Amino acid sequence: MAIILTNDDGIEAPGIRSLHQALSQAVPMTGDHQMLVVAPRLPHSGCGHQMTTHRPIQVDCRSKDEYAIDGTPADCTRVALNHLCGQVDWVISGVNAGGNLGADIYVSGTVAAVREAAFYRVPGIAISQYMLKGRTIDWEVTTQLTVKVLDKLMQQAIEPGTFWNVNLPFFEAGMPDPEIVFCPLCTQPLPGNYRVEGTHLIYAGEYGQRLRDPDSDVAVCFGGQIAVSQVRI
Repeated sequence: MAIILTNDDGIEAPGIRSLHQALSQAVPMTGDHQMLVVAPRLPHSGCGHQMTTHRPIQVDCRSKDEYAIDGTPADCTRVALNHLCGQVDWVISGVNAGGNLGADIYVSGTVAAVREAAFYRVPGIAISQYMLKGRTIDWEVTTQLTVKVLDKLMQQAIEPGTFWNVNLPFFEAGMPDPEIVFCPLCTQPLPGNYRVEGTHLIYAGEYGQRLRDPDSDVAVCFGGQIAVSQVRI
């Protein structure tokens, strides 16, 4: 089995280390398994499905299992599938620091990385950790929730041309253990609030106050459960 790990927060981000650790627990690496980190050299949060075709892309081989790409998350997937690897079984992106729910998937680099994999008919999972304002992520907890998700999703067949989008709820010790809930993407817009300062508009939307469809991924994740949505390209 060959698995590509990537993200949009950059190769130094704690989220991709959390993902690597979780995957090592969920799929113990043997001589028949390969786990390759192919991630952006710098953060590219919110870059969507941007691709680099107008300039050379530098590929920095940091070890036999880790490459830093001077490009976007979608670039990382394309380079991995076409240049660095042969047969790839999974592309897994994350763990993103912040939710990627509903409308977020259209601007998310985390999601774009697995959408690009879906174009190549390679199964993919995008994993994001929802954050409460003013609180920090406990990456050890995130790792264990990610193990739970990978144990579930990597055992399931997924239709070619689709991918999984996963959002982990904010979780602290003492809270009920979250369940995995399969749910549709929310169709509501993100808050469109702005503050006027002279001739400038400053975005003032509150992520946690966004509208939500009942039983959608936003409602499920904000309600304390793990939201899993199957997305079709």
